Amino acid sequence: MTVARSLLLFALAALAEIGGAWLIWQGVREQRGLLWIGAGVVALGLYGFVATLQPDANFGRILAAYGGVFVAGSLAWGMAVDGFRPDRWDVIGALVCLAGVLVIMYAPRG
Repeated sequence: MTVARSLLLFALAALAEIGGAWLIWQGVREQRGLLWIGAGVVALGLYGFVATLQPDANFGRILAAYGGVFVAGSLAWGMAVDGFRPDRWDVIGALVCLAGVLVIMYAPRG
């Protein structure tokens, strides 16, 4: 159950961080205004909170592993929200990053 909880928390963190950054992007680059920017700031704060709920107590490990989730999640967000179509190198890179997540977070440690 701990691995499932950890993976769910990574997914929630990605949603908050990527969504927050996207909202700020929309507010500034697409000139949607301060409400979008403010919502993005709130979402980014939520990301920081969600990361603290990971079962592992090592900040560096959590953030390093989350980096791989962020890479894959960003590509997925681009596909779902912005119509981005990753090429095979994007997909390969994301898979390498996700493999890194598994090694960093879930490798057996003695």
